[in-house]
Amino acid sequence: MDASAVTERKPFIRSRGLKIPKHPQLTTGRVRGALREGTYERKECDAVMRIVRKGDRVLELGGGLGYMSTLLSVKKQVAKVVTYEANPALIPYIHSVHAANNVTNVEVRNALLSPTAGEPVNFYIRENFLGSSMDYNAEPATVTETAQIPQHAISPVLEDLKPDVLVCDIEGAEAMLLPAADWTGLRAAIIELHPQWIGQTGVQQVFDAMHKAGLTYFPKASEAKVVTFRKDW
Repeated sequence: MDASAVTERKPFIRSRGLKIPKHPQLTTGRVRGALREGTYERKECDAVMRIVRKGDRVLELGGGLGYMSTLLSVKKQVAKVVTYEANPALIPYIHSVHAANNVTNVEVRNALLSPTAGEPVNFYIRENFLGSSMDYNAEPATVTETAQIPQHAISPVLEDLKPDVLVCDIEGAEAMLLPAADWTGLRAAIIELHPQWIGQTGVQQVFDAMHKAGLTYFPKASEAKVVTFRKDW
């Protein structure tokens, strides 16, 4: 039998030593190639591998495919990760990634973090799971389901978790959310900026929020739009 045929039937993609379950929508095309090459979310992963310490408590905003939280648990041996992911269509897959890698210290919350608690918001699930969002008008013809997503106030979350590290990729909401919280308990933060949406003013607001918390931009673990902040470096 052709060895390549056997390989294709394997249920997992190997990526940075992790087992990533194959999915007909989520692990195709460029995503599949990046996973196999170890370049998926490379900038964020490189920063995490450099900054995060064993035993850290991590707040992740934007859980995505569950890749980062799995990397944190398996490779960095953190104490706990609390992951916020708004897209309900991704939650079962995130759990499958954790199960494949025997991850038990990640709590996944299908909710939005907001400056204050609010009413649930509409989230529009599309045929392409990764295209799902809170923006109905982006591609209205592709919406297959509307879900109600709760909003959690950020301050009680920080008080309860007391994170050492923040990992944040929330598609432009960083300029609104990060200045609304007290981040002084953090040792480090890894943030993907989206200047195409938040502009110069939004970028400055993120930097100001981190500096207010006593965190300073750390260029050695930053690259392009992925910026890292640390205390006492």
